Amino acid sequence: MNKTLVFGGSGQLGQCLQYVAQERGFTDIVFLAEEQANILNQETLRATFEQHQPAYIINCAAYTAVDKAEDEVDLARKVNRDGAENLARLCAEFNATLLHLSTDFVFAGTGNEPLTETAETAPISVYGLTKLEGEQVIPQHTAQYFILRTSWLYSEYAGNFVKTMLRFGKERDEMRVIWDQLGTPTYAIDLAGALLHIIESGSTAYGLYHYSNEGVTSWYDFATAIFELGGLPTRTVPIRTAEYPTKATRPTYSVMDKTKIKAELGLAIPHWRASLAECMGRLS
Repeated sequence: MNKTLVFGGSGQLGQCLQYVAQERGFTDIVFLAEEQANILNQETLRATFEQHQPAYIINCAAYTAVDKAEDEVDLARKVNRDGAENLARLCAEFNATLLHLSTDFVFAGTGNEPLTETAETAPISVYGLTKLEGEQVIPQHTAQYFILRTSWLYSEYAGNFVKTMLRFGKERDEMRVIWDQLGTPTYAIDLAGALLHIIESGSTAYGLYHYSNEGVTSWYDFATAIFELGGLPTRTVPIRTAEYPTKATRPTYSVMDKTKIKAELGLAIPHWRASLAECMGRLS
């Protein structure tokens, strides 16, 4: 099997990849935490490539603090753009394929039609802008890449919306949750499976893809489903985005069309409710 290196291996998606790799008997894979291999440290990165001679790189390392990014522009750009560039350069040099994660935040979110990979990008936050810059810099240095845009990531690992709602649901009788932002939750275990599927298939259908679970929902409906599946009596109250101001602006509509990844890579994608039920089963 071709060796795979995972950068950002201790984060939410990295932990999901560890779980799925173990389940599938995917053994020739090395998980690197930030302190082991920082994607901004070119000297350490080169040494890591030389040591392992990887065939595949999965880049889970990212600056994802959406609101903090509005104040930490330089740091967000270094991680999300420069880090991606560093990996792309080395992938080209070592003939490795790069699997890189991006986000629905590259879109303005002002439409109402599912977004394809060719839809116009117009990020409205620093986070979205720096992730788009990462997408754009990778093809400048390597042709062997898969960029997967994803959305509303959650799992039983690390901090995320599902775990936050479960915690609040045990503490509060009522939760006010935004109902006028529409998108699709993505179970990070499913995303991890898609990434390993790409490697296992040996596909050379390089390029940009969208991956989330199927369906569309609001944060309000997502929270309501979490409380229902968790057997919590918490009442969910719908509020508008304007009633919950945040430093960074979020897309109002960021449902992504998955036609391309299903056709090109032969992926079957579960509905978000089915995947949420699976996650909740593991959390209980």
